[in-house]
Amino acid sequence: MTRGKGSTGPVWALGTMSGTSLDGVDAAMIRTDGETVIETGPSAYREYTTEETATLRAALGHWPGDDLEAAAHVVHRAHLDVLSRFDGAEVIGFHGQTLAHEPRGRGTHQLGDGAALADALGVPVVWDFRSADVRLGGEGAPLAPFYHFACARSLGAEAPLAFLNLGGVGNLTWIDPRKPGPADEGALLAFDTGPANAPINDLMTERRGMPYDEGGALAARGRVVEGALELFLEEGYFLKVPPKSLDRDDFSLMLDLVRELDDADAAATMTAMSAAAVMRGIEHCPAPPERLLVTGGGRKNPVLMAMLAAGLDCPVEPVEAAGFDGDMLEAQAFAYLAVRVMRGLPTSCPGTTGVRAAVGGGEISRPGAHSRRRIG
Repeated sequence: MTRGKGSTGPVWALGTMSGTSLDGVDAAMIRTDGETVIETGPSAYREYTTEETATLRAALGHWPGDDLEAAAHVVHRAHLDVLSRFDGAEVIGFHGQTLAHEPRGRGTHQLGDGAALADALGVPVVWDFRSADVRLGGEGAPLAPFYHFACARSLGAEAPLAFLNLGGVGNLTWIDPRKPGPADEGALLAFDTGPANAPINDLMTERRGMPYDEGGALAARGRVVEGALELFLEEGYFLKVPPKSLDRDDFSLMLDLVRELDDADAAATMTAMSAAAVMRGIEHCPAPPERLLVTGGGRKNPVLMAMLAAGLDCPVEPVEAAGFDGDMLEAQAFAYLAVRVMRGLPTSCPGTTGVRAAVGGGEISRPGAHSRRRIG
């Protein structure tokens, strides 16, 4: 950071997110000291082309050492394209593209080279946020909760609330904003609820040649097949006590459960599955949230949002109702986490990932440096 090591004042940070929905790269700037969000800045989106999405989809499930040259080129080109549109960033938080996630197996794999981006952009890049958490016994996900805590505090909330990200996978952050900090005991509980947009997107691609069910239009024409929904909810993951996390394709059985259904009924049933997974997740919260703020692409699906509203006992609102940008919240989160890593602050804790103790993880790559500094 240009302010120098040890500085604690606010800086402009630029964060990125390319989620498991494989739709593109979000990038957003915030001004923060790593604890409080001072202000938000510009944002941008770079959509993956059909060919790029196909390349990334073919790389899913692969690990370092596999032939990933084509996918790595897509990730680098897309991120360099969108990040080059910004001026004034003092540090970049680069998430990369998740290809595989097995916290109790081979670890976690986010494709992308932060050192190459640092050299290309001339700005320090913090990346590989998840590996240190996994090495210390954590799930490595979700990582946005510390930022959600800062957002909740900015609202002046005085009772528990929750953020729900409906990306490829759904993840929930329950927050007690009365706690002094995110790593304090009882401040946060976070976990993946289950599949969200990814299997619905896969269904649309397979059957309709479309990337997603825009506006929930297809699901709105169908009926929910209760038998398939009940079989889905028998999955043992829903009984597992959080923190817990998922890989994008852990619930591939969803497609099998709707295989014999027509397109509309299949879309409606899979949408109901995503909503039901959230409802099961809310049951794990220490206390009922007074409101549920929804971010990610799923908040734009009125069928999914209506199902959540009907099944939960608290208001269900897009995060825009609280003044946030639901398209950019996760990108902002990695800008925030980058500043925390640079300043030696934790980025996850037992309540968010199940890690043994609060940890700050990541690699810091500076332009022109021949070595990287791993944190955590």
